Amino acid sequence: MAKSSAPSRERIVAGAADMISRRGLSATSIRDLAKHAKAPLGSTYHYFPEGKQQLVTEAVRYAGGAVARILRAELGAGPVAGLRAFLGLWRGVVVESDFRAGCPVLAVSVEEPPVDEVSPALTAAAEAFGGWERLLAESLGERGVARDRAEGLAALIVASVEGATAMCRAKGSAQPLDQVAQQLEALIVGAIDRPA
Repeated sequence: MAKSSAPSRERIVAGAADMISRRGLSATSIRDLAKHAKAPLGSTYHYFPEGKQQLVTEAVRYAGGAVARILRAELGAGPVAGLRAFLGLWRGVVVESDFRAGCPVLAVSVEEPPVDEVSPALTAAAEAFGGWERLLAESLGERGVARDRAEGLAALIVASVEGATAMCRAKGSAQPLDQVAQQLEALIVGAIDRPA
């Protein structure tokens, strides 16, 4: 059976996540997203008949799921290993893009949703952040950290890493992530050593 030259749906979604991580949501049209994924505009509308909002929502879910898979795999070795993987992922994104890309989930989160409406993309972003927090909190809990403390520390980790990623882009340096890495690792070790 001959291979189709048409881009796959997943490639369009992955391309959209990449472009949003670089340009944000408002500065990106569906035409731009299709071009970035090297997909004909017609194919994009075929796969995403609801247009840009549907594609962006799926791009956020894609990015959230990709990060969750990495976290889940690395957290098997403990919360410090998970933190290092989380930091390493975003450090790689900002450095390899010459500080032009960040987190597409964050990019969608800071854009203003339509008036009097919670966009599906914003809901997907909240779910992605929540999923990452749950994974981190569960790993901390498995090491004896009390539930409230584990949940608070997980939220701090996600917020700190996401904020540091944005700061890296603004400063053109990985230093914010490196500084946050040291502090968060010390907090995790302290929480595990004194879980009460």
